Amino acid sequence: MRLFSFVLLFLCASGFTYAQEILLKGTIKDNKGLSVPFASVYEKGTTRGTSANSEGEYQLKLSAGQHTLIFKAIGFSQESKQIDLKTAQTLDVILNPSVYELKDVIIQADAEDPAYEVIRNAIRKRKRHLTEVEQYTADVYIKGMQKLLSAPKKFLGQNIDEIGKQIGLDSNRRGILYLSESETKISFMQPDKLREEMISSKVSGSNRSFSFNRVSDVELNFYENLLVLNDLSNRPFISPIADNALFYYKYKLLGTSIENGEMINKIEIMPRRAADPVFRGIIYILEDSWRIHSTDLYLTKEANINVIDTLSIRQEFIPVKSKIWMPSSIRYDFTGGFLGFRFGGYFIALYKNYDFGGNLKKKDFAEVLKITKEVNKKDSTYWEQARPIPLTAEEQIDYVKKETLAAKRESKVYLDSLDAVNNKFKPLAFIIGSGYNPRNRYKKEYYRFGSLVNSAFYNTVEGFGLNYQASYTKQIDSATNKYLSITGKLRYGFSSERMYGSMFGSIPIKTSRLSLNMGSDVMDLNNLTPLSQLGNMINTLYFERNLLKVYESKFINLIYSKSLGNIQTSFSAGWTNRRALLNTTDYKIRDLEGKQFTSNDPLLPDSNLPMFPENQAFKIQFRASYAFSNEYATYPTGRFYSPSKYPRLSINYSKGIHGLLGSDVNYDLVSVDLAKSDIKSGLLGSSSFWLGAGKFLNSKSMYFVDYKHFRGNRLWSFSTESNNFIFLDYYKYSTPQSYFEAHLHHNFSGFLTNKIPYIRKLKLSEVIGFNYLSTPKMRNFTEGYAGLQYLNFRLVYGRSFVNGKGYDDGFRFGIVL
Repeated sequence: MRLFSFVLLFLCASGFTYAQEILLKGTIKDNKGLSVPFASVYEKGTTRGTSANSEGEYQLKLSAGQHTLIFKAIGFSQESKQIDLKTAQTLDVILNPSVYELKDVIIQADAEDPAYEVIRNAIRKRKRHLTEVEQYTADVYIKGMQKLLSAPKKFLGQNIDEIGKQIGLDSNRRGILYLSESETKISFMQPDKLREEMISSKVSGSNRSFSFNRVSDVELNFYENLLVLNDLSNRPFISPIADNALFYYKYKLLGTSIENGEMINKIEIMPRRAADPVFRGIIYILEDSWRIHSTDLYLTKEANINVIDTLSIRQEFIPVKSKIWMPSSIRYDFTGGFLGFRFGGYFIALYKNYDFGGNLKKKDFAEVLKITKEVNKKDSTYWEQARPIPLTAEEQIDYVKKETLAAKRESKVYLDSLDAVNNKFKPLAFIIGSGYNPRNRYKKEYYRFGSLVNSAFYNTVEGFGLNYQASYTKQIDSATNKYLSITGKLRYGFSSERMYGSMFGSIPIKTSRLSLNMGSDVMDLNNLTPLSQLGNMINTLYFERNLLKVYESKFINLIYSKSLGNIQTSFSAGWTNRRALLNTTDYKIRDLEGKQFTSNDPLLPDSNLPMFPENQAFKIQFRASYAFSNEYATYPTGRFYSPSKYPRLSINYSKGIHGLLGSDVNYDLVSVDLAKSDIKSGLLGSSSFWLGAGKFLNSKSMYFVDYKHFRGNRLWSFSTESNNFIFLDYYKYSTPQSYFEAHLHHNFSGFLTNKIPYIRKLKLSEVIGFNYLSTPKMRNFTEGYAGLQYLNFRLVYGRSFVNGKGYDDGFRFGIVL
């Protein structure tokens, strides 16, 4: 009875609430009868309002009674309408273009444009306007839509027509790719604390997905000196009213206009230099208060933005309190193209219900984002009531069509039909392609059989051989995206005539993961395995450099990893039987004069004796990493900590336990490393560093494989990981004592090359780096490099020194992953 009474009370309350809200709708057009897309509509004296859609249609729910509504859009004069709302009604509005005049302004040919004085005043007030609101909360509605405008019929062998049918494109391969809406409650506290709690989320074509819409991604504050547009550019952009804006921009006063008794200055902004990271377009500044009224700015390829061709940014402010203006909306429109595909779309955010009261505290901002499982459970009835921007006809069709497709995509019949096509065995792909990867999508099971060519290897110990791998993966929890995985591997060398087999399995347990690895294999003497199988094969066969040195291992290892808040921990324990191996072949494609293969002992290259006696080792290892970040995002899949402005600190301990299960080793190694990436340097780009140091507290009994090894490189290519060297030998400087290594890297993000005509179109970035290693055996190894980066491809020239004497130099090529 109590439950029934509660439901009845809730229904009555809901009915009463809805009865008090009356729908007002209409269209907003210009004086030529053309729609004014995304025009703003709000009730005077409040922050309650909405925006028209892309076709100029709007809707707004208001209480019964008299209201004064403001209709406005950038480039148009504001319209005010008084209404007495009793029942649902339609109100169509016509906006006239704004008239900005220069009637009282005389500009001489050699005189400074009056816009400069307005901008100087805005710059003086910039910091005040940036910090005048100490804290606030607000409600934000975000809508995003991306469309495919054109596409080739085939791409990389894939039939785009068939893919288009699966994702709801039309017969011309055009249509909406992404349509999403979300409602979020935000809290802000100076200087830069922002918390988001997503209230509802809707994604076209998926009832399980959560919207990608984030307030932190769409917010743009032109009162900041530098504005960061993540993923669009490696460089920040300079605000038109930044402290140093006059060095980067030219300004022109286009006229003034009066709105609500206040004068608005319409100013065109232009770059002084084409390649500078600056905006173009119009900024509107209020006279006397010198605050931003609105912006109509854009970025093009000239500003070296990535992926897209043009990005326009339209932002509007409204007065919400005496002498305080806040954003009412911000809209991004974009177009772009890539490899024959053309796309476009928009994101728009509407702000309302600003509250400057409350008692927010810094601890409230530890959780920067909160998304619960219930966020995407709201039905269409809810969205019809809550949605402030009407859907266009195309968007309505997309929701309906993709809801049908989503239901179809989850059916067993449909998934089995897709699997039937995918699971066909293709001999050519199995031999030289991606292998054979059958799946059962309905049961969420995935198999992967590697290709034969990717399994092939050659080294002087085993000769030609196959290192074949197959795996099985099953999703065991779709809500938290957790998988069980099992991988098996067989390895055979045709010259050594030896077979090895191993298995690796991993299973999630709540916030932990347990893994088991057992079997036999041929291992790199350097446990960091910096040398790839393919790189060694090419160098051995074609350049007569058998760089890889290996040993035989029979092993069983247990690994347990767990997250303790923002501390990542892992523990492993394992036993292994290790046997040294010798070369069994000297075959090569080219026999180079003055070159010969070395032995499998990297310390004695002319010796053909085993590097060490057969031995057993029982080892335990522990690692803990702390990122000094207390800020985290909560998703239905768990808690994820945000990157910290401080470096990540890691502590490691390894111990060889003598006597346990016949173990022959006895040592203790303690090490620490400190690392930080993406350290912003403003217009000068970003840096990263990695520092590591360690010491063997005890080294009574150990073998070369137990030494501390480093990520060396002797190939023409190099790995761009943060703690990699580009000239260091793989084994020569491994140590059983103490060590210190340092890696520094800086990417100038085109700071120099963007200033050179023609070259700037290539979007090159200048990179420099420095690596250092010190061990008792070798006082110091130093290398430096400089070069250019295009997209993810990096070409550098470097030089290295050992104890001040030249060691190696040359060009190296790397791929940034």
